[in-house]
Amino acid sequence: MKIKNKKTKFVIISTALILVLSFFFIKEVIGDSGKFRYLKSLLSTQQKQLITKYLFAYKIVSQQKINFLQNEISELSFYKELYFKENLIDIEVIKTENIKLSNDKILEKYQIINGFYSTINNKKKKAYPVGYLDFHENSIFILSSRGILAFKNKLNNQKNFKQIKNNINEFISIEQFKKGDYYSLRDLFIHKNKIFVSFIDEIKKDCWNTSLIYGDINYKNITFKKLFSAEECVHSKNNIDKEFAGTQSGARIVNFDDNNVLLSIGEYRNRYLAQKNDSVNGKIIKINIHNNNYEIISMGHRNPQGLYFDKDQNFILETEHGPKGGDEINIIEVDKIDNEKILNYGWAIVSDGEHYKKSKKKYEKYPLYKSHSKYGFIPPIKSFVPSIGISQITKIASNKYVASSMKDKSLYFFELDEEKKLKNLKRVEVYERVRDLNFYDNKLYLFLEGSTSIGVINLN
Repeated sequence: MKIKNKKTKFVIISTALILVLSFFFIKEVIGDSGKFRYLKSLLSTQQKQLITKYLFAYKIVSQQKINFLQNEISELSFYKELYFKENLIDIEVIKTENIKLSNDKILEKYQIINGFYSTINNKKKKAYPVGYLDFHENSIFILSSRGILAFKNKLNNQKNFKQIKNNINEFISIEQFKKGDYYSLRDLFIHKNKIFVSFIDEIKKDCWNTSLIYGDINYKNITFKKLFSAEECVHSKNNIDKEFAGTQSGARIVNFDDNNVLLSIGEYRNRYLAQKNDSVNGKIIKINIHNNNYEIISMGHRNPQGLYFDKDQNFILETEHGPKGGDEINIIEVDKIDNEKILNYGWAIVSDGEHYKKSKKKYEKYPLYKSHSKYGFIPPIKSFVPSIGISQITKIASNKYVASSMKDKSLYFFELDEEKKLKNLKRVEVYERVRDLNFYDNKLYLFLEGSTSIGVINLN
């Protein structure tokens, strides 16, 4: 019998659609979704999160947890992620598309289907799940902002990422996560058989700083222990400047030598700390992995997001977020490191950017002069005005480098001449925020936030 009533047709079609989506998302949540890969690839991350939130939250965690967080999508995302972690559910990844870039290279995208749900800045209009990546031998490792750690031998095969049991939640757990999205894990770094993870640490109640844990690589179970934690901390409510930004944590990790790693630490929007010699905030520090001792090697940084140590050239490349404008690429020359006079890059006395909230009082305290050298500070080799949301930086060939960006959704390729001057800067749009960047086997690997994907660009 034909259905003539348009309203009846609409109800039937809507009901059928809901039933299909119900079955699909229940399968997706419990991790058994191999039959629906193509269907899932057609939906955006936002669409999946919204449908899951409003229709199937009860399938994700216990009813008690849902009652507590039914109106908070950020907390729901965390509990979904916690469920995956506690049950060591495989993390599914599928190849979704190839995109031809402006430099004639191809960006291959592999979308992470499940497990990665938590952002680190839910105040933004568009906040996406965050992740980090690195390599051990021939395996790619991924880490979520809430502690899911997983590996896969080859990205382009049909196997899932296998989770690695770990004790990260002994250092940062639900009590911290509930206080804000930005209280999270901030970087993953692997060197030889050691794995390092940085995070925002609650040193005292509501008082935070950047800490570092590490452990021995094990593909089934990794036991982390504390490597570095500052004695000082920045209170989120009671501090000198009456401002606090958990997003300004720094927290990038890179190897220096077999005995030391480098860690960047932001100033959490307490700008004066960047110019305090006895504070680790607004600094790059070198940490000894054998005795936990550390030393400050540079200061005057706002929110250092990227680090790369070029051993051949004996300098460190550092990227950092400026204020409103003034993102920077800096060179830290190792031969000039002096413990008696720390290399100083000027924040918050100089910057090419401006304060977000302008006031006479703020500029009297933090003037943001426009000349680094005039006031005795080391200038950046590149300043971006307006800001691009610069993130990680790495080397891809002799004297050739690339930096990634979040706000600008692009990569910036450049060269350095013999005088360490930047030249041949080329922007290549990749259409999504790039949280992390790694160069391995002549390929660039990107963690793309918009689609929660791993991007791969073959540079051959």
